[in-house]
Amino acid sequence: MKRVLITAGGSGIGRAMAEEFAAAGHQVWVTDVNAGSLSDIPADWRSTVVDATDEAGMKALFAGIAEAWGGLDVLCANAGIAGPTALVEDVELADWRACVSVNLEGAFLAAKYAAPLMKAAKAGSIVITSSTAGQYGYPNRAPYAAAKWAVIGLMKTLAMELGPFGIRANAICPGAVEGPRMEGVLEREAAAKGMTRDEVYAGYASGTSMGSFVEARDIANMAVFLGSEAARLVSGQVIAVDGHTVNPDPKV
Repeated sequence: MKRVLITAGGSGIGRAMAEEFAAAGHQVWVTDVNAGSLSDIPADWRSTVVDATDEAGMKALFAGIAEAWGGLDVLCANAGIAGPTALVEDVELADWRACVSVNLEGAFLAAKYAAPLMKAAKAGSIVITSSTAGQYGYPNRAPYAAAKWAVIGLMKTLAMELGPFGIRANAICPGAVEGPRMEGVLEREAAAKGMTRDEVYAGYASGTSMGSFVEARDIANMAVFLGSEAARLVSGQVIAVDGHTVNPDPKV
């Protein structure tokens, strides 16, 4: 049984991760910035309301984990926001900073405070949620793409720094994931490009060789694998779960 922390685990991909780790028999601790997202979690899960970019709050979270569990085996640094959908010249600096802060600094803080717990045990797995936007350029999504590229650099550095302590680090790159966040992206991109929501949806789907969006559980299953002994020598890897993106620009 592993001790697993999932940030932004109250809904979406994070909630699916928590459900799949719990189904595999592991202990689960989820965080979310929205208390309402944690109101219906199973009784045997632990939870904390915390902003992933609040260093004091994150430090206290990991102190609580150390006290309650005595350590941590798997970190899923999953906190993220979509950010603005706009041409680069129309992106406000405040919106850029907010997007980069949650997606990049949230992962950094989680890793910063997880590392000492894992080093003490000379074992652990860090899984960072990136995106296919961290592998390709994405029109109208400059802040998000920049942050998701950056977390891959963070992950690869963690793999090098922490590998000698038996700690692995990997990044999952979801493609277009069915759910409320992607619906917001579709609506904003449709408005920005003068297209319908369905046209943008079809563009994303046709940009994959499998012609499909993915579901949150697809991402969750990969996270469970990366946290397991079956992946004991998988580290420093960028793993897309996206139906094979062949054209990241949904105009086509």
